[in-house]
Amino acid sequence: MTGFPLQGLLVGDVRPLGPRDVPSGIAKTQVDRPISLGLLGLAGDAQGDTRHHGGPEKALHHYALDHYPAWVAEIGPRDVFGAPGAFGENLATLGLLEDDVAVGDVFTLGSAVIEVSQGRQPCWKLNERFAQPDMARRVQATGRTGWYYRVLQPGHVSPDSRLERIHRSAPDWAISRIWRVFYVDTLNRCELEALAELPQLAEGWRRHARRRLETGSVEDWTSRLTGRERKRIG
Repeated sequence: MTGFPLQGLLVGDVRPLGPRDVPSGIAKTQVDRPISLGLLGLAGDAQGDTRHHGGPEKALHHYALDHYPAWVAEIGPRDVFGAPGAFGENLATLGLLEDDVAVGDVFTLGSAVIEVSQGRQPCWKLNERFAQPDMARRVQATGRTGWYYRVLQPGHVSPDSRLERIHRSAPDWAISRIWRVFYVDTLNRCELEALAELPQLAEGWRRHARRRLETGSVEDWTSRLTGRERKRIG
């Protein structure tokens, strides 16, 4: 059989996270039955901060179980590494990485059809999740971010469903390449100009590219990565 079998299909409701009891849907549990997938995600899945999480361009989060051993080696064992879902992902697989997936890639999943929309921009809630104060920054720096899908055709998904890639419209724009533009080669005008006009890429990322082109500067990541506003001097 072709495709990538799911190693985890996960949903979560909103629960208190970390010492500050911040509302979050990052803690997810595996589903043991078929569930519906709509334009905003899986039935029973929720987000504590709907301004920055969820929505049609972030309907599903996918993370590669292939990365778990590297994380254990880098930050040490954590209970959350014992099963899929450590990073709040809805889908977990083996053998499909950020180098292998591009925005605009279309997959069937159960009776649904989904399209890769963007990489993940890690936020400070990962720091709370892993009890590791720089976890979000580590995820961003390594490029082991995972990615999101938009839903082109709602349907039903089962734990034994497989991801089957059926179309590629921008195969040169792997998630890893976009990560490099945003976090490594941050003011490469040629790359930014291409991203700003890439229709398969979520509008929020295209807007970031346009803003960098206009200002010649990179946005401040402090709040997203730490949960704290950048300290102003003077």
